[in-house]
Amino acid sequence: MSSSRSSAAAYSIPASLWWVILLQGIAAIIIGILFFTDPGLTLVTATTFLGAFWFIGGIFDLVRTFIDRERWFWHLVSGVLGIIAGLIVLRHPLWASIIVPGVAVWLLGLIGIVIGVIGLFRAFFRGGGWPSAIMGVLSLLLGLVLLGNVLISTTILLYTLAALAIFGGVIAIIGAFMLKGRPEGVTV
Repeated sequence: MSSSRSSAAAYSIPASLWWVILLQGIAAIIIGILFFTDPGLTLVTATTFLGAFWFIGGIFDLVRTFIDRERWFWHLVSGVLGIIAGLIVLRHPLWASIIVPGVAVWLLGLIGIVIGVIGLFRAFFRGGGWPSAIMGVLSLLLGLVLLGNVLISTTILLYTLAALAIFGGVIAIIGAFMLKGRPEGVTV
């Protein structure tokens, strides 16, 4: 059995679970529409869920500290940070709904600048050529634009994520009905 065939089989979804993907697609569309129609309240709600996710994930990481003896330190650090971040978000959801997306935009901007500098370095010192230079300049410019006005960048990011959620939801719904029509035991 080839490796690509075995990896495809490892991720095969039984056709009987088509309705789970359908529900995920519907939920993604609803979330996307909510972000377009009431972005403030939806952002606060999504940030609160994120805080709960971090808090519960931190607890599970603390439990892993006692189970995984090889990486206990990283589970301990991750668990403590997850619990602290989750509690901060849950205690201050309005502030968190402003700070968390702003930090995400800052991180994306900094990553864009770093990738841009690396692309330019590769283009001029490692023989990457014009494609690396063009991608480096574009990444650098995108990073600077994101950092130039964080409020506008955050708003654009939220609406972009809303559009992606709607698009992904439509794709999931189409995939669910394709999965429903697939005979059981056939892998894609």
